[in-house]
Amino acid sequence: MSIQNLAAYKFVQLDDLPALRARIAERCAALALKGTILLAPEGINLFLAGPRAATGAFMDWLRQDPRFAGLAPKVSLSDAAPFGRMRVRLKREIITMRHATIRPEGGRAPAVDAATLRRWLDAGRDDAGREVLLLDTRNDYETDVGLFEGAVDYRLRRFTEFPAAVAADRARYVGKTVVSYCTGGIRCEKAVLHMQALGIEHVFQLDGGILKYLEDTDGAHWRGDCFVFDGRGAVDARLAPAASPPPSAEPAAQAACADGAETAA
Repeated sequence: MSIQNLAAYKFVQLDDLPALRARIAERCAALALKGTILLAPEGINLFLAGPRAATGAFMDWLRQDPRFAGLAPKVSLSDAAPFGRMRVRLKREIITMRHATIRPEGGRAPAVDAATLRRWLDAGRDDAGREVLLLDTRNDYETDVGLFEGAVDYRLRRFTEFPAAVAADRARYVGKTVVSYCTGGIRCEKAVLHMQALGIEHVFQLDGGILKYLEDTDGAHWRGDCFVFDGRGAVDARLAPAASPPPSAEPAAQAACADGAETAA
């Protein structure tokens, strides 16, 4: 498979959005990349596809900006680029929650890495002996394709429904260690900050989301495929295009971007 697919995000304060958009769009065009990049005052959210040399050159260029120096993408491969063209969009939020008090660019939410979560799930407890409860922050059509066994699934139609759903269900999480997850980490990071604001203790995001978990582990405790917002529709536990993907996800990705919502992350 000759095409490298990169998914990455970073919450960081950005105040030069039009000029930054122009520079990024010019660089993507020069490298013939395809995909979607969202820019907002709170940061960057990207999904890019192209030959390894081109995606590598873009990331090297982007990391020259100190604000993006630590940007670490999740990587998967495909035979063809799963996007039809390149879009660089300006938005109010890189993931729409509509809660102005949640400011992840001011500090990261607590996170647990893939290997640690795998160990906790094997044991059924975290290192402090608390029961571990997984919380899926994705939309219902994504969880229909695959999810962690036993995860809480609120059957969300969009991420903006999450704050009310979890606020009405706070009693479920008392005394437990909660690990929220999503495709690449962006939604579950905002979710954790909101849950902390509600007074829920012992809550973490899965660092890097499902994609990083599948990349770094054998996929234990995951069931099904992982929906992705591009032409592949879904990837399997080896991060290869799914054998039986759902209908093409690229229209969903573009509709989400038009609404200032999520892309692949």
